[in-house]
Amino acid sequence: MKNSSTREPGDGQHAALDRLAREDGDSRAQFLKMAGAGAAGALAIFVAACGGDSGGGGGEPSGGEPSGGDKPSGSKGSQGDIDIVNYALTLEFLEADFYQQVIDSGEVTGPAAEVAKFIGQNEQEHVTALMATVEDLGGTPVEAPQTNFEDVLAGGQKMILATAATVENLGAAAYLGQAGNIESMDVLAAALSIHSIEARHAAVLNQVVGKPIVPDGAFAKPATMEEVLMAVKPFIKA
Repeated sequence: MKNSSTREPGDGQHAALDRLAREDGDSRAQFLKMAGAGAAGALAIFVAACGGDSGGGGGEPSGGEPSGGDKPSGSKGSQGDIDIVNYALTLEFLEADFYQQVIDSGEVTGPAAEVAKFIGQNEQEHVTALMATVEDLGGTPVEAPQTNFEDVLAGGQKMILATAATVENLGAAAYLGQAGNIESMDVLAAALSIHSIEARHAAVLNQVVGKPIVPDGAFAKPATMEEVLMAVKPFIKA
């Protein structure tokens, strides 16, 4: 399989986007029902996974990308799609916990604290939606990982916001990295809606910490599972 971090326009990701563009409104409505209509407005931050560890894994097979399973392309219940949604779910668990710890610590104050509360609520709603999606696909949701944000919180507001910006950008890249591997149009629609919101969050935080709004330029760069796992490893307890 071609590494998703090096794909050029016209490869699997863009072909998947083209297929989605041809889908009618009923398909998109079906996705919203599958993902959980009560959480349709949820926002996502960054994606992380724990591999196959007991702390909760993304179902990552050898090679770093989800396996396709035995079901035909486009099937809602393919094992590959379940793995990808669980990969995203592990991220959302991690993110929801991060923002809750930020709020509880009292290290972030003023407008930044209000943003943290807003995003944290979004993340918890997103966890609920993704868990329902895994179940609808016929899978079992992964368990929440044990997190390790002590060093980040000890660094105060500046370090917390810098970390949030880093993971926001990582999250957008992680979802984009899986777009070409998704078989179900419903799951693809979910991933694209999350990716766009993560990118907006990233743009806001980039500006707050003095980074370019679009650090990759006019075209976003995807990230592979291996790259994401390496980046979030310090935040997950062994």
